[in-house]
Amino acid sequence: MPAHSGIAEAASVLRAGGLVAFPTETVYGLGANALDAEAAARIFAAKARPSFDPLISHLADAADLPSLIGEVPPAVAALVERFWPGPLTLIVDRPAVIPPIVTSGLDTMAVRVPDEPSARALIAAAGVPVAAPSANRFGQLSPTRAEHVVAGLGDAVDVVLDGGPTRCGIESTIVDARGERPVVLRLGALPVEALVEAVGPVEVRPGSSGQPVAPGTLAAHYAPRTPLRLGEAEPVAGDGGRRGLLAFRERPADGRWAAVEVLSPDGDLTVAAARLFDALHRLDAAGVTEIVAEPVPEVGVGRAINDRLRRAAATWH
Repeated sequence: MPAHSGIAEAASVLRAGGLVAFPTETVYGLGANALDAEAAARIFAAKARPSFDPLISHLADAADLPSLIGEVPPAVAALVERFWPGPLTLIVDRPAVIPPIVTSGLDTMAVRVPDEPSARALIAAAGVPVAAPSANRFGQLSPTRAEHVVAGLGDAVDVVLDGGPTRCGIESTIVDARGERPVVLRLGALPVEALVEAVGPVEVRPGSSGQPVAPGTLAAHYAPRTPLRLGEAEPVAGDGGRRGLLAFRERPADGRWAAVEVLSPDGDLTVAAARLFDALHRLDAAGVTEIVAEPVPEVGVGRAINDRLRRAAATWH
């Protein structure tokens, strides 16, 4: 079992080339020194992550960005000022100090400052950028609790920082703002509407054909071990009552479902996002034969919730 530790010890492990799972406001990350190619390689091995899928590097403070990449493009600087720390990852040119393995050989890198004090304290104490994808096996459900990390990765992690459940519950929004108009490469915890309000029109392109330039954009991803179907809450006749339901709102008791998880009793999308992966972990452990997931309203963070559910369903269909 990985050790549960404090920030000072975890920072020491990072500096020594080890792997540390730690909470952010989005999901738990599996961190390694982003300046150390061998440490980054351990992330790919622990997750069974394909080498073509780049990592996100995390900084302790927005002020650390210029010292890492040099001159910050004005459009990137505007988003940094408005949304960092927070669930926004930005695509920038890769500096020479970041080894190519971190960016999967791309000449760009993904970077953000998390809005979680313990995560920033860990990165600051380590004194290095921290490369950290979600702390789970590749393609599986993201972890929003320390116990999800331990169950999924076990001894592949050297240290786990337990910060309780994460606040946002889904991954960061990824934006490439280096061109004329910002491009959303991955829908996430920061709604598109907030970006539009801050910087004007954006292009939404949350998919990957060929090598992804941002993580979490493959067609099939974020999947439970149990087959998942995106659709209306109608159990199939003759299924023996062994299907599970992921419902958006509270619903009348229905004995036709073996297990039911409600994302938000009153239909709050922010609450639904925070509960999404935790609810799917519980349904995955309930012994059902299939999970039926109700889509949520396609507005705000609901777009990111539906994105995760569609990619999870694509794994099975």
